Amino acid sequence: MAPCGRRTRPKFLLLALCASLLVYLLLHNSGGDGDGEPGVPGRRRGVPAPDLDAAAEQARLRRPVYDKPPLDVRAPGEMGRAVKLELSGAEKKREEEGIEQHQINTHVSDKISLHRRLPHKWNPLCKDLKYDYRSLPTTSVVIAFYNEAWSTLLRTVHSVLETSPDLLLQDVILVDDYSDREHLKEPLERYIANLRKVRLVRARKREGLVRARLLGAAAATGDVLTFLDCHCECHEGWLEPLLQRIKEEPTAVVCPVIDVIDWNTFQYLGHPGEPQIGGFDWRLVFTWHTVPDYEQQRRKSPTDVIRSPTMAGGLFAVSKRYFHYLGTYDTGMEVWGGENLEFSFRIWQCGGSLEIHPCSHVGHVFPKKAPYSRSKALANSVRAAEVWMDGYKELYYHRNPHARLEAYGDVTDRLKLRAQLGCKDFKWYLENIYPDIHVPEDRPGMFGMLKNRGMANYCFDYNPPDDHNIAGHRVILYPCHGMGQNQVGHMIRYDMGHIVQGHMVLPPRFSCHPSPETLSQRMAPPFYRPFSSSSRLSPPH
Repeated sequence: MAPCGRRTRPKFLLLALCASLLVYLLLHNSGGDGDGEPGVPGRRRGVPAPDLDAAAEQARLRRPVYDKPPLDVRAPGEMGRAVKLELSGAEKKREEEGIEQHQINTHVSDKISLHRRLPHKWNPLCKDLKYDYRSLPTTSVVIAFYNEAWSTLLRTVHSVLETSPDLLLQDVILVDDYSDREHLKEPLERYIANLRKVRLVRARKREGLVRARLLGAAAATGDVLTFLDCHCECHEGWLEPLLQRIKEEPTAVVCPVIDVIDWNTFQYLGHPGEPQIGGFDWRLVFTWHTVPDYEQQRRKSPTDVIRSPTMAGGLFAVSKRYFHYLGTYDTGMEVWGGENLEFSFRIWQCGGSLEIHPCSHVGHVFPKKAPYSRSKALANSVRAAEVWMDGYKELYYHRNPHARLEAYGDVTDRLKLRAQLGCKDFKWYLENIYPDIHVPEDRPGMFGMLKNRGMANYCFDYNPPDDHNIAGHRVILYPCHGMGQNQVGHMIRYDMGHIVQGHMVLPPRFSCHPSPETLSQRMAPPFYRPFSSSSRLSPPH
């Protein structure tokens, strides 16, 4: 056998050499498959191997904590479609009971998957943004709730877990603000026990939104605190823009675009246009506004952040370190209401910035009305006015005369905080951050309730039904209640008789020269239209 092996070895080596040469020539001259690059079999034109590797790595880093289950396009509410049910008498009654209890149609919500997908309706340029995932800060998502419905709460949790990169989401902190509904006790504990990264903190007494969120912040382990309401749905890619911006500017407090989810049908009503920014009126009521021209000109790209004078307050991200530097929330505030404006003033006046990122979208169910009492909201607003508004607080008191009598607690520590941080005054805020707001002069005899002389104790009243579209509604006569607010106006043109309420102006039908005593005469057009002011007025003295 040995001689035979020695004789055949040269032939074998020669054949192997020829085969190797043939393979080399084929590889060198081949264009690969029809879509490949020359000399690289199977590689698509224009996509080098390193790019393919980088794309795969990005996909791996972007992977959420949990993947969504397979899409069932026929399922109720999928892709943000409205759900309209034909209900029997008994079912209709259950639906109405759910709405009465939560001010949200929980009967419809319960029919929708906890993992439903939403349509992509934002700026397509957002898809081109790239992130260095390994360098982004981590976040803890804090969700406080009180007697929330089962499906809306858990849909919020799942949407966070299924849209947030596992690499970036440190934990989800659920804070139960002393709920008394049975489904939020042991059943909730059992459910979240099977979810990674979800923790439950329970308050020992009713704390209200501000202190409940602070309980969650104390338990959080991420670099960034991301606060969400308990009836939200997050879009894919919502988190990265917020964290990227805070990485770039640690003193930025960044809000997502809040897309409306209808409380009754759960239809997703987001749109791809520019989001609105936050403002306020002199009753210290939060308002929405279009992005002004000067802010559009400041931005270099449609994907750049948008500066906002105020925020709605329910959804935002802030560096945990900066949150504590700013003094967290004002813990003297009760339940909720007013804390969003107070924090907005503090951010801007104390050296930070408040921004909305157009590439971060979160859907939010706005309830039909507040499902529980906001009796402390007035005291909260008074605290904000006393600490941050300087002499301009008189404009607030003129429109809320009963607020002067409201017990609002001790603000000594908050005033000390303002001094320690070296914060700017409110005049600076108005001139540099919110120059569009009209600052009324409030001259004696030229502001207050507008009474009708023909009907005793009836006043002009303006209470638009839609907070997102406040212009163009009818002014009515309503019994004078003496509470100010939507019954207070002021005269800005003595010679023309223009009446202003907040951002709205009621022009006269006829040219007239009224005195303060005859101010109620001949103000015929019953519609307010948007008001713009080109002048800056000083605070009242």
